Parts: sequence; C-alpha cells; structure tokens
Amino acid sequence: MRFVKQFLAVAAVTFVGGQSVAAVQGNPWLTLVLGLVTAVLAVLVYAWVVRRTEHRAPTEVARSGAVARLLRGALIGAGMFVAVITNIAFLDGYHVHGLGSVTGALGLVGFMAAAAVTEELLFRGVLFRVIEERIGTWISLLLTGVVFGAMHLVNPDATLWGATAIAIEAGFMLAACYAATRNLWVPIGLHFGWNFALGGISGAAVSGNGESKGLLDATFSGSTLVTGGDFGPEGSLYTVAAGVALTVVFMWLAHRRGHIVPRRRRAAGEPAATATVSR
Repeated sequence: MRFVKQFLAVAAVTFVGGQSVAAVQGNPWLTLVLGLVTAVLAVLVYAWVVRRTEHRAPTEVARSGAVARLLRGALIGAGMFVAVITNIAFLDGYHVHGLGSVTGALGLVGFMAAAAVTEELLFRGVLFRVIEERIGTWISLLLTGVVFGAMHLVNPDATLWGATAIAIEAGFMLAACYAATRNLWVPIGLHFGWNFALGGISGAAVSGNGESKGLLDATFSGSTLVTGGDFGPEGSLYTVAAGVALTVVFMWLAHRRGHIVPRRRRAAGEPAATATVSR
C-alpha cells in the first residue's frame, strides 16, 4: 500500500507538471520556470509521502550535500555525452553548422530538470527501492530497467531497439547509480546532465522526441547503429557501450560499499509477508 501511495503521489505531480510544461513549450521562459517548479514540487511531495507512509526521514533526498551530489552526477552525465558524441563525430556522423538557440536551450533546462527529477523519483526512488526490498538488487535492477525502457516506446520516433537501448544504458545504469550511492541526487544529476548535453547543447533528438532547439545547430548522418537515427544518439551502440561500462562501475562500487541487497529467502514454513531482508 505504501508503494501505491508513493507512486501515485509522485505520478500526480508528474502528470500535472508535465501537462503544464507541455502547454507552454512555445515559451522557453515559462518552460524553464514551470519545469523547475515541477522538479522542486516533486521532491517535496516525495519526501512528504515517504515520511507519512514509512515513518522515516527520506535520507535519499536529504538537503545536506544535495548540490554537490547533483553536480557530481551532472558531470558524469556530461562526460558520458562527450565520450559518445566524440566517437560519433570521429566517424563523421555529427556535424556542427553554427550556433542554435540560447533561449531554446534555457527552456530545455526546465524541461529536462522536470523529466530527470520525476523519472528518478518514480523509477529509482519508488519502483527500484520497493522492489529491491523484496527480491534483491540485481533482479530489481533488471525489472525496473526493462520497464523504464518500455516506457519510451510511446515517444513519437520510438523503436523497439531504441527502447531496448534505453533499458540497458539508462534503466540499468541509473538503478546501479542509486545502488552505489544510496541517494537520488547523483542519478538525478546524471540523468539531467546527459539529457541536457544531448538536447540542450548538441540539439540532438532525445529518446525519439524529435530534434531539440539547443545551443548548437547540428545534424547527424550515417549508420543508424552509430548515430541512433531518428531516435537520437541514445540508439547508438556507443551510448549502449558507455551505459554498460558505467553500470559495471556503479555495481562494483555498490558491492564494495556493501549496498547490494540479497534476494529474500524464506525459512521453511515462513509466510512471504513476514520474511525479512538483510542489508
């Protein structure tokens, strides 16, 4: 029941905020403001509902150290983008023609902030965390990653391969990031850093949502396996490789820090509802 309450509370903010942002997308300044308001409100609602349903402090979104963790995650996401786009450009798949839209990029700050915060709260803060308590870290990572990828099938230029790539390079990686850090700020920062660098700076399509009005006026050409095609660079094999590499690193850190939750095992005759998890 607590899972349902948490999910519905954050989903309600996501829906209302998403509709508001979508309604003003032609105005980058309103998009910026409403996107940031949605992000902040989502965190506050998540913290409130966790306190009410779990009777504990929501340490995963604690304000102490939040800025440093967000910046750390954003740097990882931006670094991942640089590695991917450099390799695509090396194979003549990415071409910059000049400057794009500064105001368009500012609007994307709000849009990407709202998306990163709400998706991380829903998928890592609620789904991954609650499922992990019952079936362990590894299976939870697999299941929630697949669901995260499948969610992107509704995007305008979505493909089965694109959704599969998202599951591997983002769904698995971001869950592993949460497992390694046990806070939501780093995965939120990583999610935002990647998305904004991709859409807000390079002007590329993000997850099959069409080309973005970013800081650069650029185009992609060549093999879909290299550039990702209409789905955007998230459909590139380079992005999948980068996501897998980071997933391995994060899971190694999670193991080293003792953050891996084992699969729940029941004693003979013990009801499933009373089995405990050893952390």
